[in-house]
Amino acid sequence: MEIVDSSNKKSLLLIGGTGFIGNHISKEALFRGFCVTVISKNFKPPSERLEGVYYYALDISDQDNLLNQLRDKVFHYVINLGGYIDHSGYFNGGDNVIDVHLNGTKNLINYINRDNLISFVQIGSSDEYGNNPAPQSEDMRELPISPYSFAKTATTHFLQMLHTTEKFPAVVLRPFLVYGPGQDNKRFIPQIIHGCLNDFEFPVSHGDQLRDFCFISDIVDAIFLTLNNSDIHGEVINIASGDLVSIKEIVINIQKIIGMGRPQFGKISYRVGENMELYANMNKANNLLDWESKVSLKSGLKKTIDFYRSNA
Repeated sequence: MEIVDSSNKKSLLLIGGTGFIGNHISKEALFRGFCVTVISKNFKPPSERLEGVYYYALDISDQDNLLNQLRDKVFHYVINLGGYIDHSGYFNGGDNVIDVHLNGTKNLINYINRDNLISFVQIGSSDEYGNNPAPQSEDMRELPISPYSFAKTATTHFLQMLHTTEKFPAVVLRPFLVYGPGQDNKRFIPQIIHGCLNDFEFPVSHGDQLRDFCFISDIVDAIFLTLNNSDIHGEVINIASGDLVSIKEIVINIQKIIGMGRPQFGKISYRVGENMELYANMNKANNLLDWESKVSLKSGLKKTIDFYRSNA
């Protein structure tokens, strides 16, 4: 097994690095000169791997395997995208969701070499806010409505406790709805783009939900701003565009840009317990990171549509 050489470069461990956000982070990290190691439950075929990235197929909830892979390695930064979005109920697989997110993070912290660790960036979720009123701000008490959002909230509190009691260098970023080229086709915007590009008739909800969509490059920029900022350790910071838009508006905008598609509004019910207004208060990101999104929704949708059109 390769030993990561961090003598001349800052070493970055990226958990969940084979997914949509992780792949964009890996590319940016290589561009910035990091030595990048990716741990993911999903095997990355050699033909799809980025040159210069070390890939390990591993479940972070598997303690023995994780210990073997992390032993004798030095990482200066960890970005934890581990786990997956799953809104299953507790008695329908939710217990496993909690195990992967919370216990997987605990395993990471137990086995990683902390002597040279500069920053541990946890990627949380806007779902942690549950049905809190919009705009959601970081000082609100979380109200998880699923095992997934509970696991994210519990992980947030665990890392904040470690920072308070043992000065563990953790920061939690809460992205709202991320989109862009390369996102899984099962996600909302790629599904709508696919339906419109093929001029399908497809079902959607009434679309009255208000949401905050942020383009992937803006999310990646925010993540890298956190790596060497020790002043934000222990903080929870929303990462979003700060602009609210309805789901119906998103569908109509995509339909207009493509010029095709026949969405059937009202054919899908709202999710049980769904917050109809989920968009971010951005004061902390503006003040602590000096960050705000740069890519407009119109521009981001066009870039995303162009990607799927060329890769159809």
